[in-house]
Order: sequence, then C-alpha cells, then structure tokens
Amino acid sequence: MRFTGHIAGAGTAGGTRLVLGCWTRSPHGPFADVMVQRPDGHRILLAPDAWVADFVSTTYTFDEVRQVPVRVQGPDAGAAAGSSWHVTAGPLDWAFDVGRRVPLGHLLRAVPGPVGSSLTMARLTDRVARVVMPGVRTVGTAGNDRTEWYAARDLHRLASSRAAWDGEDLGALTDLDPPADFGFSSTPRFPSLTTLTSTVRIPR
Repeated sequence: MRFTGHIAGAGTAGGTRLVLGCWTRSPHGPFADVMVQRPDGHRILLAPDAWVADFVSTTYTFDEVRQVPVRVQGPDAGAAAGSSWHVTAGPLDWAFDVGRRVPLGHLLRAVPGPVGSSLTMARLTDRVARVVMPGVRTVGTAGNDRTEWYAARDLHRLASSRAAWDGEDLGALTDLDPPADFGFSSTPRFPSLTTLTSTVRIPR
C-alpha cells in the first residue's frame, strides 16, 4: 500500500512534538492525519475517519486515537520554499512556513522515482540516514508485522511554525528533541517538510 505526499515535523518550546502526514495519493484517496506527542510522552493520533484511524493506529503506536476533522491548506504549493501551510485538527491549530531546500534535498531530487521507491534503495539509504540524521530510518518493521519503507524525494526546513492546543500556545519552533516516538523512525531532528512515498507491506 503506497502513500505519496508530504510529512512535516516540528518541535515546540513547550515540549509538544507534531508530525503531519498529508497524502495526495493513497489507497484511501487524499487525506491528512496528525501525530502529536505531548511533553509527558502521551501520543495522540488525530485521524479524519475510521479507515485512517484504524490503518495508522495498527501501523504505529499511540496512547490515544481521536477521530476529528483534519483540514490542511497549502499543500497545493507542494514543498515550495516560501509556501504557507495551515492545519486544523480537533484541538490543534498549526501554521508553518516552508523554508529553503537543504543540500540533501537536492540529492534526493536527482534519484529517479522508480529506483528511489524500491525496497532495495530504502535498505541502502537506511545505512546513510542512520549516520547523517540520527533517529531517521528509511525501512523497518511497523506494527502487526508490517514492513514499511520511505522513499524521500525532497527535503526543506521549516522557516517558522505557530501551534496551539485547545487555544493554548505551544511555544516557539524548536528541534524535535527528544525525537517523536510513534514507530521505528522519527522525522529529521530539525523542523522539516519531506516529500516522499511511504510503502507499507502487509503480511498475508
């Protein structure tokens, strides 16, 4: 099952870590979901419907799953530097601006799509990711014996981010420190927007 779109990750001065999955193509059609880890480690999935809630919570680990409307404004601009995104998902209101492409992003754009999305390439890039971006993995075992691999095609920093939870400001943009803990991999430590395809292989 392949999901193509973007993942944004950001830390906040208050200790909350945010991870947005915004998928333009998927077996379920276009959708977005948000993974939230509160300062005390409590992990929450904000999912737009029952299918997303079930699939994502079966693949990753959460302490709480909430089914709420998830709306994202801005992905039409893709990962273009200078674009602005606005996410509303239940208690979360999150706006961020996309910054410059990092050097690794230029390298990712040079990899042909079919090659970059293969499991073989994911296994090769996983060795590099472990060294270059600690905490980031490109292939691993997800929940319920599922195998998942990521094929990143672009990478930008976030230039700014403003987020509130139930109307309370979560604080200034920071690195994801400690890394978000939902599965075998985290987003990059620095606040980022990644363009990618995620493939999940489900055992028969």
